[in-house]
Amino acid sequence: MSIDEHLDPIPDSFILQPPVFHPVIPYGTTIFGGLYAGKMVMLQGVVPLRAQRFQVDFQCGCCLHPRPDIAFHFNPRFYTVKPHVICNTLQSGLWQKEVRWPGIALQRGASFLILFLFDNEEVKVSVNGQHFLHYRYRLPLSRVDTLAISGDILVKAVGFLNVNPFVEGSREYPVGYEVPCSRALPRGLWPGQVIVVRGLVLKEPKDFTLSLRDGATHVPVTLRASFTDRTLAWVSSWGRKKLISAPFLFHPQRFFEVLLLCQEGGLKLALNGQGLGATSLDQKALEQLRELRISGSVHLYCVHY
Repeated sequence: MSIDEHLDPIPDSFILQPPVFHPVIPYGTTIFGGLYAGKMVMLQGVVPLRAQRFQVDFQCGCCLHPRPDIAFHFNPRFYTVKPHVICNTLQSGLWQKEVRWPGIALQRGASFLILFLFDNEEVKVSVNGQHFLHYRYRLPLSRVDTLAISGDILVKAVGFLNVNPFVEGSREYPVGYEVPCSRALPRGLWPGQVIVVRGLVLKEPKDFTLSLRDGATHVPVTLRASFTDRTLAWVSSWGRKKLISAPFLFHPQRFFEVLLLCQEGGLKLALNGQGLGATSLDQKALEQLRELRISGSVHLYCVHY
């Protein structure tokens, strides 16, 4: 197995907008490619002990004057006897009829993970892995191109997912996978197929391994990250190790996306949207791959192929 030092651009539909870590609040950013059905935005953070309220706005533009339309206004409030969330839409400077959702699973002083999943007609919101609310669009989703966060909130990470690979049966949100994780590849791999692995690196990580095995349990190709010496490498079935000369993009308690794009002659690799290199495998070897195995110091929430 040889390593190609260069990676050609991957199709835009597979590129993940880089996650944002510890932004200063108030915070605003462009949503690359806008919003569309199947896109997901992830928000990880902490509610301060004396929090009164905060808001997450999905806006149609980023100007200050006049104020842009807000397609979806998500506003948790903690200063009342019973904390609740207000959802609304701002159009032409006027708020529409608000919707109140009681019983929010957010607490002062506690960390949280909020997922915003955008469907064709509504946005679904989960808090700490549990479905919380859904809100029907009042403005076209295609107009939304800006995310704004303000108020009493400490944000650790904001993640943008360009596709929705999470639907399995009746599940609406990713529930995570146990590690090590194994997935069968009944038909092997073929040009154009994409393997996507998304997750969260643990607090004190040691390593991360993604291997592809054939029917004889051989391991023709392995991607291995070492958090100890901060190296990323391809390892062949003969024990050969080829370091990938690129910045180490795995960080404790941060989201990651590994993408393998199968093409004629091998696999291309991208990590968090950045192309990092390729392996050379002939078509026969690709077709014989029958198992994807993932292990290491990570929490998985997506294994898609």
